Amino acid sequence: MPILEIKNLHVNFKTYGGEIQAVRGVNLKLNKGETLAIVGESGCGKSVTAQSIMRLLPKTSAVIKEGEILFRGADLTKLSDKKMRKIQGNGISMIFQDPMTSLNPTLSIGTQLTEGIRKHTSISAPAANKKALEMLEIVGIANGKERLKQYPHEFSGGMRQRLMIAMALICEPDILIADEPTTALDVTIQAQILALFKEIQARTGVAIILITHDLGVVAQLADRVHVMYAGKIVETSDRRDLFYHSSHPYTKGLLQSIPRLDDVRGELLPIGGTPPDLFDPPAGCPFAPRCEFAMDVCRNHMPAETAVTQSHTAACWLLDSRSKNVFQELA
Repeated sequence: MPILEIKNLHVNFKTYGGEIQAVRGVNLKLNKGETLAIVGESGCGKSVTAQSIMRLLPKTSAVIKEGEILFRGADLTKLSDKKMRKIQGNGISMIFQDPMTSLNPTLSIGTQLTEGIRKHTSISAPAANKKALEMLEIVGIANGKERLKQYPHEFSGGMRQRLMIAMALICEPDILIADEPTTALDVTIQAQILALFKEIQARTGVAIILITHDLGVVAQLADRVHVMYAGKIVETSDRRDLFYHSSHPYTKGLLQSIPRLDDVRGELLPIGGTPPDLFDPPAGCPFAPRCEFAMDVCRNHMPAETAVTQSHTAACWLLDSRSKNVFQELA
């Protein structure tokens, strides 16, 4: 049974110009101990989906129009704020994109590390400090007693990211949401952080939702992958199928835009055009205006999810049996 299940999630943002349909019918399942990656261009709805799970979207503008987010059998969209606060950080934790803006510059690291566990449990201050020291050791930060007295500006970018991981895991959550956890890091530190994720998951069994646009990170960490475009999931597969047997033209475009050492041309192949206007989404496939294989049916009718294999689906008219010849050209 999945530890988390999202059913037909629709999220809109109210603006003076109308409503932006940021997430449009997302479905996903997360099993205990697995890593699920959500990938796609900026603005496709990845972070909005993650923040919907945590109930962190601004109440003044964001509206969950439809759908369920089921965690331990409870629909998070219907919980009171008080009950949701018991889950935030305790059952589900999140690591945000920029650790420097997520850490309070006026509070010591020790105060920020122990705040969550003291809020969610009846643990004493000495026991909380002991737990904080253990977490610093787990994430690879030495001299824990001295470090707990320091402030965020006294840490490097990689160390701050390790602190964010420690803060997210100190209450031993079932699910960890990592939103672009390596974006601002150089490749050496990025490799260390990814290795740390693997080590922590092996040790604790935490399930991870990885939000990223970096397919290199997906290749190293993910068990399953959801490819998102214009608020919709357009392809779902395990990691190997995504890289070797991708089926949606958008996924293929993402893969072609990755630099490769074995590519003698030395050129990247960008995806032409721009994403659709989500104030007024198209009636058909949202990728049709940018797709070189688009047909009339693509522009006028939304494609259904089609099974490629038992664990691989894609929402594309090219997978329809009537489009077999066109699909063979794409393969």
